Amino acid sequence: MARTEYYDDPDAPEPNSLVVGVSAVVVDDAGHVLMQRRTDNGLWALPGGGMDLTESVPQAAVREVKEETGYDVEVAGMVGLYTDARHIIAYSDGEVRRQFNICLTARLVGGALAISDESTDVRWISPDEIEELPMHDTQRLRIEHFRHGKSTPYIG
Repeated sequence: MARTEYYDDPDAPEPNSLVVGVSAVVVDDAGHVLMQRRTDNGLWALPGGGMDLTESVPQAAVREVKEETGYDVEVAGMVGLYTDARHIIAYSDGEVRRQFNICLTARLVGGALAISDESTDVRWISPDEIEELPMHDTQRLRIEHFRHGKSTPYIG
């Protein structure tokens, strides 16, 4: 299923759903960030996705990281809440989503790198490389907020 992301675009379609999503910033001992290249739009992103009705936010983050990267993690903190109504995601099946994303931090506790059907590549990216990767601005914002390490989460 293809995905197109819009930001502050007057030509964006009207949303027809609101989805609670989670994403996770997982960093190794060398400061590299775990990222995936998505199959639905070809862009790099933090692991994450929609929360199931039967799980908590931390459970969703742990599940999504495992599904998309093969790694087991534990939630360590929160980067922020991302609810910008100007960010619209349109899918080829007709869903046009406004997303409410909760971005968490997580520590690696096990597992092994694995590429899922949702990604074409998964790897640890150095901070210098992140600047060069094709990714949506909303992903870049979350990483930037994490890198600045404020004592309170971003709310916006």
